[in-house]
Amino acid sequence: MATADTPDSQVDATEEQAPVESITQKTEPITDLSNTLTEETDSSSDGVSKADSADVAVATKPESELTMADLLDEYLPTKVLRRGEIIDGRVMSLKPEGMLVDIRYKSEGFVPAKEMRSLDETTEDLSVGDEIIAYVVNPEGNEGSSILSIDRARGEQGWRVLEKAMDNNETCKGVITGANRGGAVVESEGVQGFVPLSQLIGPARELYVPGGEPPKEGFVGMEVEFKIIELNRRRNRAIFSERAALQAWKQIQKMRLVQELTEGETRKGRVAGISNFGVFVDLGGADGLIHISELSWEPVKSPEDIVTVGSEIDVYVLRVDRENLKIALSLRRLQPEPWDEIESKFEVGQTVQGTVTKLANFGAFARIDSGIEGLIHISELANEVIKHPRDVVNEGDNLQLKIIRIEPERKRLGLSLKQTLDGSEETVIASDSESTADSGEIGDFEDIFEENE
Repeated sequence: MATADTPDSQVDATEEQAPVESITQKTEPITDLSNTLTEETDSSSDGVSKADSADVAVATKPESELTMADLLDEYLPTKVLRRGEIIDGRVMSLKPEGMLVDIRYKSEGFVPAKEMRSLDETTEDLSVGDEIIAYVVNPEGNEGSSILSIDRARGEQGWRVLEKAMDNNETCKGVITGANRGGAVVESEGVQGFVPLSQLIGPARELYVPGGEPPKEGFVGMEVEFKIIELNRRRNRAIFSERAALQAWKQIQKMRLVQELTEGETRKGRVAGISNFGVFVDLGGADGLIHISELSWEPVKSPEDIVTVGSEIDVYVLRVDRENLKIALSLRRLQPEPWDEIESKFEVGQTVQGTVTKLANFGAFARIDSGIEGLIHISELANEVIKHPRDVVNEGDNLQLKIIRIEPERKRLGLSLKQTLDGSEETVIASDSESTADSGEIGDFEDIFEENE
């Protein structure tokens, strides 16, 4: 009988193991495939971030197994606090040594008493639950709490308020603290800004004194309303404009006014400005324009001859352009149109006093009443033939004239100088014939008026 130590037994063992080895060699490809699948699985898992893995882990955990750390990871932001950052917070508790603040991070923030002295200076009282803005002094202080400062955030809070006002195109208020050669220094929300002289208006402009001279009484400490032209926190630069704030306010007022005004109504206003083409009238926050031609029925050389700045006047609403926010006013239309009454005041053949207002090649114009001018044709200036009206009359001459034609519907009036000199009906008839003959050469009376117009 063969044993394990005998050669026969070794041969038998070898023969019995041979099939096992062959089976092992045949299964190697299967082993390689499993390895390949394992490697692909490992490589695909590398693309998943750790944060995502953590979220998945938290999401897949049963609620009973969630720890406080898991909840903090899920519900609190992962952003890291940095020194110098301005953050929002809510007061959790107030103690003599400081204030505990909820800043919605893993740890609370703590404001030491020495970093909140400005609250005492402004007599500002805080309560639990109030929102604050704080400056990060140390992201990780003692016991894990972040050290914050309200005092250092004061200036930053002012910049935030101004930035918000600028973004919303809103006006702000500030107090004048001084002046220099370029304008006024204004403090608003703890931020020191500058109002250029060109943007300073109203009482502040009147009290302004260039830098180096003592300011007029009432200038420093005056409250002004302004809009922000430029704001640059990094450069600590803030430029304000009082003029822009007034224009914005007037624009709003004008939008309201153009909806209220009715053409043909009479309104009270104040003369706000005078130019060579007309007068600007403040109707209560918005300006309307009286063109120079609407100041009087008589020709106006200068608007200053009719009105003065600051005077209160009644105006006639001529036109309202609601689309372009323009208001056209009139002063002369508050008085009757002179040509509407001419036939009740004058008649053909009547002798009147007139003043020569203008000379032309074909004759002279003369004013016989307010807003009423007539033409003295060159043929009606003298009995003899003349080359130019200046041979007989000059601008400004006061003359006795006879009315020879009235056309109220066309606002035309014919006058004669020579007929008042002759003083006889025969002369009048002769002069009319002569005028007709002369007008045949240069055009009739209507053509002359049209040429002048």
